[in-house]
Amino acid sequence: MADARAAAAASFPLRAYGAVAGLALPVLKLLHASRVRAGKEDPARRGERFGVASLPRPQGRLVWLHAASVGETNSVLPLIERLTGEGVSVLLTTVTRTSAEIAAQRLPHGAFHQYAPFDAPQLVRRFLAHWQPDLALVVESEIWPGTFARLARTGIPLAIINGRMSARSGAKWEKSRAFGRAVFGCVSLCLAQSEADAARYRKLGVANVRSPGNLKFDAAPPLADPAAVATLSAQMAGRPLWLAASTHPGEDEIVLTAHKHLAERFPGLLTLLMPRHPVRGGDIAALAAGAGLKAAQRSCGAFPAADLNVYIADTLGEMGLFLRLAPAVFLGGSFAPVGGHNPVEPAQLNVPLITGPLVANARAVYRDLWDAQAAVRVDDPAELGSVIARLLADEPGRKAMAARAFAVAEAGAGALDRTLEHLRPLLYADSGARDGISGE
Repeated sequence: MADARAAAAASFPLRAYGAVAGLALPVLKLLHASRVRAGKEDPARRGERFGVASLPRPQGRLVWLHAASVGETNSVLPLIERLTGEGVSVLLTTVTRTSAEIAAQRLPHGAFHQYAPFDAPQLVRRFLAHWQPDLALVVESEIWPGTFARLARTGIPLAIINGRMSARSGAKWEKSRAFGRAVFGCVSLCLAQSEADAARYRKLGVANVRSPGNLKFDAAPPLADPAAVATLSAQMAGRPLWLAASTHPGEDEIVLTAHKHLAERFPGLLTLLMPRHPVRGGDIAALAAGAGLKAAQRSCGAFPAADLNVYIADTLGEMGLFLRLAPAVFLGGSFAPVGGHNPVEPAQLNVPLITGPLVANARAVYRDLWDAQAAVRVDDPAELGSVIARLLADEPGRKAMAARAFAVAEAGAGALDRTLEHLRPLLYADSGARDGISGE
């Protein structure tokens, strides 16, 4: 296996990729500066994006785990807790500032966060020379060719965990056959969410593929402060309401249109609107005002006053709070071309779920929910208001749907234990991988 990974890393496609990426450092510096100006990067931690560590390496075994953003981070927190419970240190890297904030709040003792380096060879070498991980894990669909190649060259085992590969993504990788074979040939182990995902990884050339299930079923439901639940519940008492969560640009307009449709049937309706990226709260407030609706932002200290039409939940880490308040939720990223977001959290909290059709990021889970009549799929955005109206008017139907969704979530549990079983041989193998890592 080690020889095959080294051969893949030394192949012409990955050597060419490394050469081009190495020349792109000035472009990466400009990109980073642009993202800082847009508020998407932390200027105080610039060095981390260029492979410069902000912390010393802890003694003992170290797992490097890379997750793209908030959803992926939440899904692997139970795995991180189990690893640190075994005395293994965990370095979590992410890209977004919101995921860094979640990490600061929720990582257990023995785990710590850094921003991931850009995928340029000199930056990845610098990163690995400092951290010298015993095992590298990437979550879901994080495919970084330069990083994969460097891990293979240094002999550090690399596993894809909770791996997902949509039919569209698989087809794209197949079109670049030589490059795709080289990239996926660097992977030691792939633990896929479903058998369909596993089959696509095998077709792309991953030699060792298993399907232990979806880690999102084993994540704990999002937490909420009981005092905040009680306060908001009292402030909204007696009002019909619904939640639109994790929305993206283009979906907020759909939600506001649905609100107008619903308000004709449900006087005093309050729409709770939680954007995927809280920084967009001000833009959504302006959209609501333009639509003739009164809106207020939670991030500004506002509360859901009686004359408010839309309460914008533009805060971080409060999904659990608003799911506990809502009789029904539309989960965004499913009308916008994003691929959908995690439907397990509403299912765990007995909240009836409505979604658009674009859910490739978690299609297997959505399919289970749809097949069990545990979620409603809306193909036409213009129909969202009508679907929400039917749910709000049918309390027994809502409760039955929520119960079916909860049963789907319970049935999917167990992936965490199976994932750990597959990872332990790689983690505890005496490979001596760290001895072969050099810096610049």
